[in-house]
Amino acid sequence: MYLADYHTHSRISPDARDSMTALAEAALAAGMDEICFTDHVEPIVWASTDLRGPYDWSALKAEFEAAQTAVGDRIQLRLGIELGDACWDFAHTEKLLADAPPFDFIIGSVHMLSERYKGLDLYYFDPQTEEEAYAGIADYLGQVKELAEVLIDIHGQHEQVKELAEWGRFDVLGHLTLPLRYLNENRGWNLSMDRFGEEIADIFSILNRKGIGIELNTNRGGTPLPDAMWLRLYGSMAPEPVITLGTDAHDTGFVGCAVRERQELLRECGFTRFCTFEKRRHIWHSL
Repeated sequence: MYLADYHTHSRISPDARDSMTALAEAALAAGMDEICFTDHVEPIVWASTDLRGPYDWSALKAEFEAAQTAVGDRIQLRLGIELGDACWDFAHTEKLLADAPPFDFIIGSVHMLSERYKGLDLYYFDPQTEEEAYAGIADYLGQVKELAEVLIDIHGQHEQVKELAEWGRFDVLGHLTLPLRYLNENRGWNLSMDRFGEEIADIFSILNRKGIGIELNTNRGGTPLPDAMWLRLYGSMAPEPVITLGTDAHDTGFVGCAVRERQELLRECGFTRFCTFEKRRHIWHSL
């Protein structure tokens, strides 16, 4: 069985610490055939809502080249990014990405609540009542829907114009049910997203129309994001389901964590294959 971890963060990300070389060696030790580095890229300064200045891509490229030299052909390496919170400012995001290197893969993710919550990162969202918690989840899903509707092409190619430029496409939507990681696992709530079935179906419809897939985030061995209920819904709606698996590892200890178990979950949900990417193109693997 082909094993690939398609969501990992190196020391290029502000919240991670290990080199791409160390992550690649950890992937080898975990039995992975492939690893994709997906460091954070956002239009705003980390831990704030201020727009960031130009992105220096040289460190990312140098880190990847060093990993390629170190591991050779022992494992397949891919270069990607996790494009976070582009919906905070689509136009500024386009400027940041204008001189980016070519990527194999792009995750589109939302980590922050909207302006109504002053751009609060979900990690710090601490509701005092269940209804406050569900209001935050609804706000998050609104951000995700906006991200899905106004999509980004790293090369700035415009497909059509609405109120904002539709910039193109990222490859998969990351960790759809992310609020549950923080609210349930970190804050001790026991919430579900069952009441948001219509909103999630709308998101899947938009992704399908745009040819965008979803990520099954292994959540470093925690609750899969999304879980079986939403995976089955996606599978029933997508003409050609596109799914990647990634751990969201921010250090070597979690690389490859629960990838095998989540492949089994995909099989249980009726999927027969998953994806890796090269130069933004699908490569299919049987489950």
